[in-house]
Amino acid sequence: MGRANHTSKDQAPAAPWIYGPWLDLIVGCGAWSAPLLLLSYFALPSSAQTWAVAFYALALFFNYPHYMATIYRAYHRAEDFQKYRIFTVHITALMLATLFLSHFWLRLLPWIFTIYLTWSPWHYSGQNYGLFMMFARRAGADPDKSTRRALYGAFITSYLILFLGFHTGPSTDSLFISLGIPAAVSRWEQVVLGAAFVILSVYGLSRLSRSTGWRKLIPSLTLFSSQFLWFLLPAAISLIKGLSIPQNRYSSGVLAIMHSAQYLWITSYYARREAAGEGKAGRNWRPLAYFGVLVTGGIALFVPGPWLASNAFHHDFASSFLIFTALVNIHHFILDGAIWKLRDGRIASLLLNSRDKISDAATEAGGSIAAAARWLAGSTAGARWVKVGAVLLLLVWGTVDQARYYLALNTDDLQDLQRAAKLNGLDSSLQMRLARKEMEDGEPQQAEAAWKQAVQANPSDPAARQGLLRLLIDQNRVDEAYSLTESSLKYAPKDANLLVDRGFLAVQRGHGDQALASWNEALAVDPHQSLVHLYLADELDREGKAQDAASHYTSFLGTLARQPAKDRPTPDRVIAIVLRLADCQVRSSQPGLAVQSYRLSEKLAVQTNQPKLESLADVNEAELQAKTGKVDDALRLYQRALQLDQSNGDNSASAQDWSVYGRFLGDTGFPARLAYASLLKSENLTKSLPNSSVPEPLVAARKQLEKKLGPEAALIRRDPEPALREALALRR
Repeated sequence: MGRANHTSKDQAPAAPWIYGPWLDLIVGCGAWSAPLLLLSYFALPSSAQTWAVAFYALALFFNYPHYMATIYRAYHRAEDFQKYRIFTVHITALMLATLFLSHFWLRLLPWIFTIYLTWSPWHYSGQNYGLFMMFARRAGADPDKSTRRALYGAFITSYLILFLGFHTGPSTDSLFISLGIPAAVSRWEQVVLGAAFVILSVYGLSRLSRSTGWRKLIPSLTLFSSQFLWFLLPAAISLIKGLSIPQNRYSSGVLAIMHSAQYLWITSYYARREAAGEGKAGRNWRPLAYFGVLVTGGIALFVPGPWLASNAFHHDFASSFLIFTALVNIHHFILDGAIWKLRDGRIASLLLNSRDKISDAATEAGGSIAAAARWLAGSTAGARWVKVGAVLLLLVWGTVDQARYYLALNTDDLQDLQRAAKLNGLDSSLQMRLARKEMEDGEPQQAEAAWKQAVQANPSDPAARQGLLRLLIDQNRVDEAYSLTESSLKYAPKDANLLVDRGFLAVQRGHGDQALASWNEALAVDPHQSLVHLYLADELDREGKAQDAASHYTSFLGTLARQPAKDRPTPDRVIAIVLRLADCQVRSSQPGLAVQSYRLSEKLAVQTNQPKLESLADVNEAELQAKTGKVDDALRLYQRALQLDQSNGDNSASAQDWSVYGRFLGDTGFPARLAYASLLKSENLTKSLPNSSVPEPLVAARKQLEKKLGPEAALIRRDPEPALREALALRR
């Protein structure tokens, strides 16, 4: 209901109540807000599925009818239809065109849904303010302009505080586009608005009470407290405790139920008084018939559309339902803001019981549509049969929709999910739940069919696509998985994760060039995909492009340094990457950078107690230092690596390192007996390892030194320890 405006001063005070104190306070003024909101915060999380089914069912009797009440108000009288023609015809046509377009251009859905979620609390606030002023005037208040502005400002600031909460920081919902207001800015703006709310409220309420007293303002004050509970208190809790406000909570669930019940409460009163004022059996106004029209009309607004659209366009039912929900709501917000104004003499007369004359003037809406509507509203036998048939069809349809929703949520029962899919198989979220349950029950073929149906219903949904992709990869169906990524990129060409997956599959198919292209494209789409640098580096390294690989290894390690420790890979994996970087730098003739990388890996290994990797880093650096002529550095590094191997009890690494050390000693002119003792130690350690054989080059090198040493070799074989100790303590 739109905001109120002042009426003429000669209006007589009305009786304060609409239906009676209890119903008016509880439903109309929102006195039930505190217990119901507490219920939603504490009871819903523990039984979310049960409450989801309950709210979906309650929508039939509250949410849907409350939209229909606005349609009924705007369209059922020719006078109102013509009066609000810009809204009843032109805006409606625009909404229908948007509805049609959004089924073919899915990128519209987040924008439409963001408008809907952002507008909903504004719409609720406007209705609360309108009812607040209605009760104040029925109590005899006649607020001046400054009082009205202060009170209206209080309602606006409470909404703005919530608005800032919605649009602070990045969105966590793919359907909601946040403005991304920085948290620090938003926090101070909310504090300022909170102070403004207090000042405006104190000023406006104190001035309003002067003409009526506080007692007569109980309905208005209850409404004011409802506004506080609905919007300001949750925002304050969010601000103090740092909790995020879920935007959809203000458009679904208990708050939407309360708003809808409030709306039906006032519109039913208006419709009853309107019927009485027109003299058309007003005294026999039938509330059950009125609510029956609203219920069936509400079903007509929300239920058939998604079913027909999803089948006609082969469109995802869940997305179609969201499109219909958002656009019907937006149309309702626009239409409602236009038709409910207390400055309208007719509305003021009916809601405030003023002495203004109720106009009975009506202009006939022309045209074939109006003629058809008049025939349908008539009492002929044909019209009655059409109306009865339509009502029965809608009630059956609504019942089937409720059953489908209940079955679709029952994820623990495979048969219920299968029944729901038979009722409407174009629901991607349902098909995904069915696929997961089929996999749990060991039915991969049925799961695959469900995943494919989910992808077919909504090709742009990453969850459905990833489910099918994982299934194909697990079954080693690489070509089919690659084809899926190719077809999916037509709907999501900027999906970095999809591009990364295509790269992996290209590697498995032996197309490294395609993999590199996909990963480079993924980085262009999302530069924060740090792991892609690692994938690129590994593939470039495998292809022998050492310098390019080193560049990506460096980029990956640079991003790791900026990440929190908890988000980094395990230390051994990080050290292994640094060692691969060093190896690439060696092969790309960058010895200085390679030495830095080896020393970084050694430092990390010491800090994280990884002696095996520390030894490996020392040996690799020693080989590089030996090649560059830095024999003393190489000697020191080899000896430290061997000592680490010994202290760690790693015979496998020790065997390899003694072999490398022996060759180094022989190649750099150290005594042959020390080189021979080192090779002999390596050979003996290798023989002691299970399921291992001595490499032929090692045997050949050892035999060559034996010939060179002659009888001395036999002495060393009998007792190699003195020579080994000398080799470990060797200095040039």
